[in-house]
Amino acid sequence: MPTLRPPLPIAPTLTKLGRAIRSLELPAIEKIAEELKGDAFQVLISTMLSAQTKDAVTLAASLRLFAVAPDPAALARLSTARIEKLIYPVSFYRNKAVHLKETARILLRDFGGRVPTTMDELLTLPGVGRKTANLTLIVACRSADNICVDTHVHRIANRFGWVRTRTPEQTERALYDVSPRKWWSTINLHLVTWGQHVCKPVFPQCGRCILNEACPKIGVVREGRVA
Repeated sequence: MPTLRPPLPIAPTLTKLGRAIRSLELPAIEKIAEELKGDAFQVLISTMLSAQTKDAVTLAASLRLFAVAPDPAALARLSTARIEKLIYPVSFYRNKAVHLKETARILLRDFGGRVPTTMDELLTLPGVGRKTANLTLIVACRSADNICVDTHVHRIANRFGWVRTRTPEQTERALYDVSPRKWWSTINLHLVTWGQHVCKPVFPQCGRCILNEACPKIGVVREGRVA
């Protein structure tokens, strides 16, 4: 077990991670937004597809879908069966296909074909929870007032000692209280990227982590080997 250490300071830690992730591959949603110039609709749909799905699968499924249905009107015209085929093998692809088609229909009916820009409105869309809504607002709407917490952020924020929480929802609320506002919109990008490559759920590669000497490593039982 690691020696008990104090929590990592939030702002200096995020500054270091910001430099470190420059050489690492972007998460799927940021990649779609940056490289493919995805609009708010594409960011929303890709984020819905990404739930419990690996980034490579999310990216490939998003590209297939957007090649056929790049906007709400085109997506609403597709049958659920066609959407299933286009997004397979994302996790829960059958449920997601239903949610995507219904989301497109609601966007056309209630929002003029545009993605809403408030949390309350986004949460009215089927299959959209706080994580999806927050990431859409941050990536597509450039919001600086939201923190997106997925399993990586939840795990690492606890591992760093920033919060002591049991669920991502609790972590989101806690991070609003303890983290400087200027970092809210980038916490997800920094921790997800680091979590995918270094601070992994099982056997984190602490030996190659720039924070290794100071990290309290809360909950880490066994570190991964570093080649």
